[in-house]
Amino acid sequence: MDIREVQNLIKLVSKSGVSEVKIENKDFKLTIKNKSDIVPATQVVTPVAAVPAAIPPAPVASTVTPPATTATPPAETTKNEIDESKYVTIKAPIIGTFYRKPAPDKPPYVEVGDTIKEGDVVCIIEAMKLFNEIESEIAGKIVKVLVEDATPVEFDQPLFLVEPL
Repeated sequence: MDIREVQNLIKLVSKSGVSEVKIENKDFKLTIKNKSDIVPATQVVTPVAAVPAAIPPAPVASTVTPPATTATPPAETTKNEIDESKYVTIKAPIIGTFYRKPAPDKPPYVEVGDTIKEGDVVCIIEAMKLFNEIESEIAGKIVKVLVEDATPVEFDQPLFLVEPL
């Protein structure tokens, strides 16, 4: 059976009003279903009786007061900024999936508190089925891991905070 015969058969089924035609041969199987018999799955019927007849309007406040905010003392904010400013951030050089370990059954490349040298592998980023080892560009001590294992990362997203030596 060639393509023209199949096309003619489709036209015949659509004109005849038959809902389904199956043809089986030793080389192939062909099923043609008439589209008019298929009910779309998105069609939802809601009974009108389920909606209440009258819904009273919600009361409207005549004055609007802004919500109370709690101010952070300036000394705390400055302290955190100073702490963060002395650290160097290792950032993602590519977009992909971040992995802390070389394999699921292996230990992570680095943990908080580990001392690293320049060129040490700190993680892997998988991009397009390629596993790229990410090396440290600085020597120091890992202070914080900023990304969860096996999560997507963007280009230039911070991965680790490092205290330089």
